[in-house]
Amino acid sequence: MGVADVTLVGLRVLREVAERGTFTAAAQALGYTQSAVSRQVAALEQATGARLFDRFPGGVRPTGPGLALLRHAVAALDALEAADRELRGARDATGRVRLGFFPAAGAVIVADALATLRQERSHLTVTSREGTTPALVRALRSGTLDLALLTSRPPHRSPDTDDPPLRVEPLLETRLALAVPTDSPFAERGTVGVEEIAGQVWIASPGSTGEPLLGVWPGLPGRPRIAHTARDWLTKLHLVAAGAGITTASPALLPVVPPGVRFVDVTGIAEEIRRVDLVSLPGPVTAPVQCLVDALRRRAADLAD
Repeated sequence: MGVADVTLVGLRVLREVAERGTFTAAAQALGYTQSAVSRQVAALEQATGARLFDRFPGGVRPTGPGLALLRHAVAALDALEAADRELRGARDATGRVRLGFFPAAGAVIVADALATLRQERSHLTVTSREGTTPALVRALRSGTLDLALLTSRPPHRSPDTDDPPLRVEPLLETRLALAVPTDSPFAERGTVGVEEIAGQVWIASPGSTGEPLLGVWPGLPGRPRIAHTARDWLTKLHLVAAGAGITTASPALLPVVPPGVRFVDVTGIAEEIRRVDLVSLPGPVTAPVQCLVDALRRRAADLAD
């Protein structure tokens, strides 16, 4: 057997497993059983004579041969999808761009960039989705995203260590602050010492594998008292406004912060700097992708002013 014996179903399974990170999640996305996905991967490995995924607790990652086959699988599947659209008489989706973003970027960067694109490039079709850093990186590697907005902290390492290295372009650097209710003593002072917030009630994002707990001040001593968990940053800020607790956020969110919230600086501890990065696979980009890149750059520049 050889690569010529690889099936289209097998290639679709390969792409889905690489993006989802587990056989179970890939099976759910494809509507297959987990055993069917396992059989397809086993058939691919037999056909190629190579192990395509490394198994580890909590999921799988493509091996070197797996990434090589994945690159060709993505190109082949994209070409077949384009052929299907042409045969059905559908408009060629050369203007399609697929964007992923971390949660806080949706309201303050993505929405305004898309509004600009609609005015300037009405023929472009942009699809987007929110996700965690590991999920968005897998989607880039599997070819289901063209671009991703990710956030990083010093020393700003690459979001993964696979080859070829991802292209990482810094867009915006921001300093974290503490979001508190406007009627709190902290809001009146404009600053708060780290020792004063250790015992406060916090609003945070639920933790997940490979992602830190978001919302609690980094490096806070002791075990935080978390009363509310939410992934959506606007929900967190509205909970702050309601007096339900405090949370860590970026002042870059100011354009969408609800009434009743004020950002204050935390003293007695090192500043927490975060960077917004535009991440993609290396290589040339299409004209539609470049249009979206330009719009995201302009929006980031506006926020930096």
